[in-house]
Amino acid sequence: MSVPQAPSTLSQKFGAGLTWSSSVVVLFFLLAPILAIIPLSFSSGNFLTYPLPGFSLRWYEELLTSEKWLPALRNSMIVGISATILATILGTLAAMGLNRARFPFKPLVMALLLSPMIVPVVITAIGVYFFFAPLGLANSFAGLIIAHTVLGAPFVVITVSATLAHFDIGMARAAASLGAAPLTGFFRVVLPLIMPGVASGALFAFATSFDEVVVALMIAGPEQRTLPREMFSGIRESINPTITAVATVLILTSVVLLVCLEFLRRRNERLTKGA
Repeated sequence: MSVPQAPSTLSQKFGAGLTWSSSVVVLFFLLAPILAIIPLSFSSGNFLTYPLPGFSLRWYEELLTSEKWLPALRNSMIVGISATILATILGTLAAMGLNRARFPFKPLVMALLLSPMIVPVVITAIGVYFFFAPLGLANSFAGLIIAHTVLGAPFVVITVSATLAHFDIGMARAAASLGAAPLTGFFRVVLPLIMPGVASGALFAFATSFDEVVVALMIAGPEQRTLPREMFSGIRESINPTITAVATVLILTSVVLLVCLEFLRRRNERLTKGA
C-alpha cells in the first residue's frame, strides 16, 4: 500500500490548509446546534436563555425523580432492549439465509427487507397502526416492540451481510466435517467470527428504537410513552428545561454507541486481515 505524500509545494500546503479549515467550519456548523443544548441543561434558570443565570443540576434531578420522565425513560429502555434482541436474531438469520440462498428473486427479497429504511417513517407508522389496530396490538408494549423490531432489523441485515461477504464458509464446513452439529458449529465457529457485524447491527437497532418518535405517537398508549414521545409532547405543550437534560442524555448515548461502533469496526478489520 502506498503511503500518502505530505504536501511539499506552497500551493499544495495552501490547498491542504484550505481543506482542513473548510472541514472544521462545516463540522462546527453541523455540531453547533447540538452542542448548544448541553450548557442549557446545567442552567439554574426556568427558561432556555443565554447567558446562563447560574449552574445547577436541578433538571437532571427532575429527570431522575419526575413521575413523567422516569417512566418514559424506563419504557424506552424496555422497548429498546426488547426490540434490539428480536431485531438482532431475525436480522442475523435473514442475512445468513440470503447469503447462502441462490434464487431468482433474491434482490427483490433483500429490497423488501430493507424497505423500512427507505419508506418514510410516517408512512410506516400509519401502515403499522391500521394493521395492528384490528389485532389489538395498538396501545400495547407488544405492538410497539414489534414495530421497532421492523425498523431495526434492516440495520442488522446490512451489517451482518457485509460481514458474511468476507466470511470463509470453509470454516463452517470444516466444523461439520469434524462432527459438529449445525447449532454447535454456528455458535462456536460462525457466530464468533461474524460477531462484530452482529453487534454493530444491534447497536444501530437500539439507537433506532431509542430515538424513534413517529411510530410511538401513532401506536403507543399512555402507558407506553417513550422518552422521545415525551420530549415531543413537552415541546408542543410547554417548553420545560428538563428537555435539555433529556437531550443531553440522548447525545451522550449516541456518542457512546458511536465509540462502540468504531471499536467493532476496527476489530472487524483485524479479523478480516487475519483471515
